[in-house]
Amino acid sequence: MQTNAWTVQKMTATALLIAVGIAIPIFSPVKILLEPASFTLASHVAIFVAMMISPATAVGVTVGTTVGFALGGFPPVIVLRAATHLVFATAGSLYLKRRPGTLSSPVQVHVFSFLIAIIHAVCEVVVVCAFYFSGNLVAFEASGFFRSVILLVGVGTVVHSMIDLEIALVIFKALCKQRGFKAMAGK
Repeated sequence: MQTNAWTVQKMTATALLIAVGIAIPIFSPVKILLEPASFTLASHVAIFVAMMISPATAVGVTVGTTVGFALGGFPPVIVLRAATHLVFATAGSLYLKRRPGTLSSPVQVHVFSFLIAIIHAVCEVVVVCAFYFSGNLVAFEASGFFRSVILLVGVGTVVHSMIDLEIALVIFKALCKQRGFKAMAGK
């Protein structure tokens, strides 16, 4: 019986994280604009918290937020960048499942964060490159490939990802103080 309750809790957590993951980029007042790119603080937090719960939750939140962006009318490059989150979210959640102590060690968290950020950035750069070289990102073309794609999207995503993971970790640890959440997350 407890397993079913945990399943309902995970489904509910997944749904709430999808809603948060869609709402933050739309409504957040904290946006860093570095033309032609922009970065919304905490826009990946829902995915990172989901990653810390379970692989199924991470996949669900990533698919849900991607569909949400598509239905919300976001440009195709944004929707496809969101879809690439499936790669780092799946890899990260599987890693955390195998090595749950990672989140307890500051050194391991920083190494994990950096490696996930690299995967995250590479995937997003691949998507942006496809649009850039097809001539569908005029603002990016005006700034040049190195500045707009490598520095802003690549390096910018690494930094943004690592900041968002730190925010997610603070939230996750606070949630784990709640008995029901801690049991659901298997911590």
